[in-house]
Amino acid sequence: MPVPAAALKPKPARKPTRTQSTAQHAVLLDLPYEPVRKRALPPGRPREWYITHNRRLKAMRLAIALLDSGVYLPDQARNERIRSAAETIGVHPPSETTCHMVRALMRYAR
Repeated sequence: MPVPAAALKPKPARKPTRTQSTAQHAVLLDLPYEPVRKRALPPGRPREWYITHNRRLKAMRLAIALLDSGVYLPDQARNERIRSAAETIGVHPPSETTCHMVRALMRYAR
């Protein structure tokens, strides 16, 4: 029985969708990568701006570390757990305000 010519042509490879992983195997992440090289902040801003900016950066790093460790809900992220994550990634223990900011980031990222 003859085979149609279209059946002999190799099918083109499908492009992965935006959310589909292109990795050949799973990548295990046990600790965060090396931190990004720090750049100088712009001069001339009020001191409070720098404090808030650094607090936001620290809160984002901590929120990412918590998500990587399996803490997905803000209710699971008590101050003790956030501080232990800070110790794990090598940053100074966060203040109450920073812990509150970490929970806020986890809440509004959903």
